[in-house]
Amino acid sequence: MIGTPAFDDFISRHRWAVVTTLRKDGSASSSVNAYARDGDQIVISTQAHRLKAKTLRRDPRITLCIISNSEPFNYVTVEGTAEVETENLVPATKLVFANIAEAGWNEPPNLEQWLKDQDRVILRVTPTRVSGVIR
Repeated sequence: MIGTPAFDDFISRHRWAVVTTLRKDGSASSSVNAYARDGDQIVISTQAHRLKAKTLRRDPRITLCIISNSEPFNYVTVEGTAEVETENLVPATKLVFANIAEAGWNEPPNLEQWLKDQDRVILRVTPTRVSGVIR
């Protein structure tokens, strides 16, 4: 379980998060990303050259602000650490595509080749603190 039962359920039912990592100078960098659960961890697919992947290789601290799919915009914040995975990406990537399928995003026909062509990695987040507002 990630956080309280209410937070855990919220994380399972949503698909978008504002992902924040720390640059070398300590300033924050944020971007919106799709995510999925993998047990008690959260996985995000991104390209290896993206800033979030680069910053996490140096400093594994990460914050996700998971937002509602519609109004009211409730949120759950997940603080934790992330590992940048470069191998065995298919299972976690399939989880992300399954989580965003309802929003019209479909898994590419040749997923393994797409991962290679896109130079993708998986960010695997292990939560350490969870908070939020659910009305």
